[in-house]
Amino acid sequence: MAKIGWLLLLLSVSVTVLEVGALNSPFKPRDVLPLLPRQVSWPILNRLYSAVDLLPVFVGAASSPDDNLEWKGACFYDNKAWMVFHNDSATQFGGGTLHIKVSKAHSWTCMDLYIFATPYRVTWDYYFLAREHTLEIKAWEGKAEYEYVKNHGLSIFLLHAGMLGTLQALWEVFPLFTNTGWGENSNINFLEKHMGASFEARPQPWVTNVSADDIHSGDFLAVSKIRGRWGAFETLEKWVSGAYAGHTAVCLRDSNGKLWVGESGHENEKGEDIIAIIPWEEWWDFELHKDDSNPHIALLPLHPDMRARFNETAAWEYALSMAGKPYGYHNMIFSWIDTLNGNYPPPLDANVVACVMTIWSQIQPEYAANMWNEALNKRLETK
Repeated sequence: MAKIGWLLLLLSVSVTVLEVGALNSPFKPRDVLPLLPRQVSWPILNRLYSAVDLLPVFVGAASSPDDNLEWKGACFYDNKAWMVFHNDSATQFGGGTLHIKVSKAHSWTCMDLYIFATPYRVTWDYYFLAREHTLEIKAWEGKAEYEYVKNHGLSIFLLHAGMLGTLQALWEVFPLFTNTGWGENSNINFLEKHMGASFEARPQPWVTNVSADDIHSGDFLAVSKIRGRWGAFETLEKWVSGAYAGHTAVCLRDSNGKLWVGESGHENEKGEDIIAIIPWEEWWDFELHKDDSNPHIALLPLHPDMRARFNETAAWEYALSMAGKPYGYHNMIFSWIDTLNGNYPPPLDANVVACVMTIWSQIQPEYAANMWNEALNKRLETK
């Protein structure tokens, strides 16, 4: 109890100093929160930080000693950076030294975390002392990286929540990907917190007995997954795009009256994600008994006026022409992003997205190839 009393006293003294404004406080109240008992500190930390704080903020790019790159950090309020090229490695294109001078810390106990990126590498560092720091790059990956940094600079991203906030944000993001009840609740909480979405628990039974006889061609299936890897991906997709469904499908009846479901993303025998037309019974059985992402499915029938105008023959012709083709990764990202800067909820921007793409490409190159390489190759006509 004595320890808690001293910590609370220090917090009150710090707040008093901040209010008076005559002196720089030796620490900020939030800097000592981790020292408090978990039952005291955790609710406060949860209110101060969230998963969004995990996203870095682009502060600029350094490419030469003549750069006048300055910014305000989370800890150090006065920061400058410049790049010096050298060939200490005696390689064809040499390397470089990034100089970062930090000063005017807001407290004695804070630090700034940074990510440094080019399209060919990602690294990070943290700064606790007010002085000039350096980041050494012994050799560029080749001519392409050398030319890129020479012309566009080494991108610098600030983790604006600091060490404490970043760790807290990681704690909020990690459970999104777990296929557990904890993960499901985390996805729901994320959508409620960041999108303002509302979820009302339905009375059981949670599965409605849908009669296939009541479903017609053109009726729409909106699917929302909220647990596991795909649940987490859809949660982030909803937050970025503003949508409330992460997957869609359409119903079609053939000339014999049999009901089918057309959707993209069906896994075939080879493990490939393709566009497929699946019998209703097979699709519905999978969603009821085999889909571990706990999907929420809404059946949205066409309005009678629209149903009367629905061209079933043309719909079947198009569906059959697409069946078996690869899942639309080449359109997936660009179904969200169709402007240079207008599709990103703060603090996302194009620079942060490019940084994430670089990191992901190094961690999971095959997945990255699906997610955006196909799309970029299609639009740049490079493959």
